[in-house]
Amino acid sequence: MNTATSNPKTDYLLGAGLDVLHFESREWLNTIAFWKDEIRFFNDLLKRKEASEKSNSDYENMLKNLNKVHDDLFDDLEESVKVHEQLLSKIELAEKGISDNDYREKHAHLLSRITTFNKDFKTFKKVVFDYSKSL
Repeated sequence: MNTATSNPKTDYLLGAGLDVLHFESREWLNTIAFWKDEIRFFNDLLKRKEASEKSNSDYENMLKNLNKVHDDLFDDLEESVKVHEQLLSKIELAEKGISDNDYREKHAHLLSRITTFNKDFKTFKKVVFDYSKSL
């Protein structure tokens, strides 16, 4: 039997007022900015390790490529959240054809993307740290 477990925080937030969802979106933008700083740190770390005689160039190249992918994903996530915030602005201006429910559905989708990416990024960081320790 496949039983889906729901996240009580998600269920609560999606029923919350738009101001709470707006606040969460602003938190996402701050988190993405922090992730971008971390990527710059990892990039610097890998560049320093590049000069090491013990380095494994294939592994380093893989990490650099993952670094670039994450950077692109950050930009995409950041843009998605900004567009999401613009949708909220349109709702507050009572533009026709836009509903509160549309915003909440998009918010849930973004929350899912951020959560998934956060898990993947933690795995990436573990790989970078493990690699760094091995040199």
